[in-house]
Amino acid sequence: MTSKVVNLPPVSAMMRESGLEPKKQFGQNFLFDLNLTSRIARSVPDIEKTTVVEIGPGPGGLTRALLMAGAKKVIAIEKDKTTEPILSQIVDASNGKLEIIFGDALQVKMDGIKEYAICSNLPYNVGTELLINWLHKIADGEKIKSLTLMFQKEVALRIVAKVGDEQYGRLGVLANLIADTKILFDVPNAAFVPRPKVQSAVVQIIPNKNKIKAIKDIKNLEKLTAKLFGQRRKMIRGIIKTDWEKYGLSGTERAEEISPEIFLKIASIIDSNLL
Repeated sequence: MTSKVVNLPPVSAMMRESGLEPKKQFGQNFLFDLNLTSRIARSVPDIEKTTVVEIGPGPGGLTRALLMAGAKKVIAIEKDKTTEPILSQIVDASNGKLEIIFGDALQVKMDGIKEYAICSNLPYNVGTELLINWLHKIADGEKIKSLTLMFQKEVALRIVAKVGDEQYGRLGVLANLIADTKILFDVPNAAFVPRPKVQSAVVQIIPNKNKIKAIKDIKNLEKLTAKLFGQRRKMIRGIIKTDWEKYGLSGTERAEEISPEIFLKIASIIDSNLL
């Protein structure tokens, strides 16, 4: 199977032949560097035993790397149907291990898949929204084994941020209450076509069963973090009128000073009408 994928023309050549160009409305920045796509694919834990879901494959550079790394199966979800001529060639070379779904990743459901990993060079314009959606699914019991994702570097730093870090915010609270997070490596902007103005980084997010068990209401938690970090320079008593002492707080704190564990405690008992 991998030999057929290896023997495909270079991604850039397939793009020229099909007339495919990156589209700004889809937040597309294609990654052609074979060393980088291979490194990302090899970072997926237990890839040979895992079904991998990829969002926004574009011309299939990372898709090919996932197949060559030995993924059990790859399901690629793509919104841009003009990529079909290229992706169909990769399907033909995949020996039945690649499935393409054309649709909006925020709407597509992974019904019938018992367990899967996600690996993607996420479109810049929907990356954060997709991650929050997946964190909801994990908290609700969906079996996502791991997420190996490329983001803008500033978003990556927010995901792994701890209380006290400059980048600490709602994304870091949500991600680290559900999973263990780390930045694997940086990706220079010169690796992309078109070349973005910002640096990127690959983040790995591994759901933590013990952390997930402690979450009683993910919706409350998300609303709480959004409300408090939405006015992060204000003291929390000026944002939500409640008895902060019952949470062990004075009310003079700001969101950036509150640990994920305290956010979790507040979310589990606060009246949802206050959010």
